[in-house]
Amino acid sequence: MNKVILIGNLTRDPELSQTSGGIALCRMSIAVNRNFVNADGERQADFFNITAWRGLAENCHKYLKKGSKIGVSGYLQTRSYEQDGIKKYATDVVAEDVEFLTPKSSDNSYDDHTPKKSIKDAPPIEDDDLPF
Repeated sequence: MNKVILIGNLTRDPELSQTSGGIALCRMSIAVNRNFVNADGERQADFFNITAWRGLAENCHKYLKKGSKIGVSGYLQTRSYEQDGIKKYATDVVAEDVEFLTPKSSDNSYDDHTPKKSIKDAPPIEDDDLPF
């Protein structure tokens, strides 16, 4: 079984792009606080890359921004790529459901006039790379 459930805050604005086949893809990162403090009395956090697809991707891009609190359920997916001749691996959480936990009336919510960022110059993602 491969199931992940996380609650955390976005560390940057969600970035929306499309595959070469026109499927929406949103990438974001969340910080999840640990339940304990370190030797210095400071609370530490873990950082996770989240990927959402299709309508969920578009909603995340439209309604979330840096600092938004979200709950994510999904699964882990490992991928590999080559950089400067060295094979590297990355593990992402593929979101199946995202709950928006920041209240709508909060300062963290976007209004309809806020410009949003998207990834226009990123390399295209091939449909063969889709996890389904």
